[in-house]
Amino acid sequence: MRKISNHGSLRVAKVAYPLGLCVGLFIYVAYIKWHRATATQAFFSITRAAPGTRWGQQAHSPQGTAADGHEVFYGIMFDAGSTGTRVHVFQFARPPRETPTLTHETFKALKPGLSAYADDVEKSAQGIQELLDVAKQDIPFDFWKATPLVLKATAGLRLLPGEKAQKLLQKVKEVFKASPFLVGDDCVSIMNGTDEGVSAWITVNFLTGSLKTPGGSSVGMLDLGGGSTQIAFLPRVEGTLQASPPGYLTALRMFNRTYKLYSYSYLGLGLMSARLAILGGVEGQPGTRPGQGMRVEGCAADLVGGNLMGQEPRVVVYLSTFQAKDGKELVSPCLSPSFKGEWEHAEVTYRVSGQKAVASLHELCAARVSEVLRNRVHRTEEVKHVDFYAFSYYYDLAAGVGLIDAEKGGSLVVGDFEIAAKYVCRTLETQPQSSPFACMDLTYVSLLLQEFGFPRSKVLKVRVPSGHTPAPLWSEGPGTTSLVTGVVSPSPSLASKEPQPLMHKPFLSA
Repeated sequence: MRKISNHGSLRVAKVAYPLGLCVGLFIYVAYIKWHRATATQAFFSITRAAPGTRWGQQAHSPQGTAADGHEVFYGIMFDAGSTGTRVHVFQFARPPRETPTLTHETFKALKPGLSAYADDVEKSAQGIQELLDVAKQDIPFDFWKATPLVLKATAGLRLLPGEKAQKLLQKVKEVFKASPFLVGDDCVSIMNGTDEGVSAWITVNFLTGSLKTPGGSSVGMLDLGGGSTQIAFLPRVEGTLQASPPGYLTALRMFNRTYKLYSYSYLGLGLMSARLAILGGVEGQPGTRPGQGMRVEGCAADLVGGNLMGQEPRVVVYLSTFQAKDGKELVSPCLSPSFKGEWEHAEVTYRVSGQKAVASLHELCAARVSEVLRNRVHRTEEVKHVDFYAFSYYYDLAAGVGLIDAEKGGSLVVGDFEIAAKYVCRTLETQPQSSPFACMDLTYVSLLLQEFGFPRSKVLKVRVPSGHTPAPLWSEGPGTTSLVTGVVSPSPSLASKEPQPLMHKPFLSA
């Protein structure tokens, strides 16, 4: 039986938080130098959008001056996502009376996410300390006391009961307080969905230069994480503002200008949470469907979970769905009819298998995905006319099947995801062991984008944040083909080199 994990998601650091910290530090330093009297107020006006903390001193060191006269300072950002915890160590340089630039980033990720330690809070400290050690190695000793340290948690912790989430955050804060870095009262927190979208929008528009010209055109942002997905853009049509549901609009004041953004985060519609929903499971409630399964733990789990060699016990959960008669598996029309394997999500291992097909795999899967998405996504017409950048799992999926260059990113049309899904689903009908979740994932992303209101002909620019190492999205076993993603080289601007659509997409004609 094959075991499929989610380790590829570790590389996909959410673009909003680490780069949002960059933006916050940029603005902070610029204002502290040029407008001391209003620096703190100006900085905190965007804390809803860019992660930060209450600093009692400037976020740079008096000794931080390079040989060329540029000020040097650092920032540490922890991104606690649903599938892993990542640390970003940023180095900035600021020429005299100019805007700071990001000169270096160190990145490391650990799995699983913090939420996996909800019932073992003490164990969560080990990974946090390991990532802090990375920062210590990267930042000169003289800068430690002046380097701000922040952790922002996202969908993984939002899905936990409040008490469990707070205990995890408190443990992280204790570890942070014991570190030599600059730690404020708000150093650790859960970012709400609206803030995720706004932060990502600021980041993308900052890096593309769209915020430099007042009244200039801006770009939209699409981010697909493991537990949630975000969309954010600046509406230009009054009808969009009038038709937006409560909670979808937020006002942001920055650089003496007010932006009224359309921004929303859909909790539970991230790629991994969507997988679980499509399979028929319930996020955070394994084994609780009455009369439809059993939860195996303790000594029995040692036997069933393969713990005979002394490994840490696993919990194996059996759930049934789609009227599975034996009540022992997650059965899905999005998997090859002959496929049987295991899938691990949020430290729970599920047995999964395909459903006997009576139609094409893609048709059955699309019908199931449509059920999951029904009445859960707000559609707006204006997205047809806004340029959008897409990140995270959008990138992994597109790079994994060759829609974009795995190192540089690229452009594609929304319909490419559907074409790729049909091709991959058709392939799985005859090759069930080849990337078993690829049909499901591509079908989901294709329909999600269309639910947002994007036509099949809409062009999206798909990029990945810099500084991350390649990793496979679909974990493959020995002797199988791995669909591997790549990274772009660190660059100060997403607009520095316009991504071009790939000319060679072998399956598009299939």
